[in-house]
Parts: sequence; structure tokens; C-alpha cells
Amino acid sequence: MTTSATISQSLYSGSRHGGVHVSRKDLATGQDAELSPSVSLALCNHSPTGFEWGYGGSGPAQLALALLLDATGNPELALRLHQSFKWNFVARWRGDWEISSQTILDWVHAHR
Repeated sequence: MTTSATISQSLYSGSRHGGVHVSRKDLATGQDAELSPSVSLALCNHSPTGFEWGYGGSGPAQLALALLLDATGNPELALRLHQSFKWNFVARWRGDWEISSQTILDWVHAHR
């Protein structure tokens, strides 16, 4: 597993203002960018229409996979854990949300 020492700390956030948006802010540089579903779709195509949250469907599964993949850099680990991560976090989010890469990595460490 990639550690937080090799991947910079990030803050992920989601909003539904003007559509569904998920962003990743690099806490070291302050740079903010949209998190695209394209990388996670190459691993597993749960939702070709993109990310969602707040329930247990395909859009939340795609988001869970993308967050784990981005935070860990480990495709196999992300694939193995994303459904559990979806139920523990993504399915429970209502409205706007934020989660740090450290929170994700701590959860991964506890569920390996």
C-alpha cells in the first residue's frame, strides 16, 4: 500500500451546486482540481454517468473507488475495499461533504 509519506495530503469535497462536483485540494500546494471518474472507470465501470453519494448505488460505488484509488495509489486495494468504504462513508453523505486523505488512509489501515 502506498503511504501518506509518498502521496501528498489532500482534502476531497463534493457539492451538487450546478451539478455534481467532486474536487481534490492538495494541502501542500493549495491547488484544487476536479476529481474525474475516468481513472476509476478504467478499473471498474460502476457508473459511466459519474459520481453520486447519499445512497448505496452505482454512482456512490464509483466515487468510493475513485477516492480510495486517489488517496492510496493502489488499484488492487481500492477495488477490494471500495464497496465497504461506500457503505461506511459515501452512502451516508447528505448534501455537501468533505473528507481528508488522512481519514481515508486511517480507514484503509483499519480495514486491510
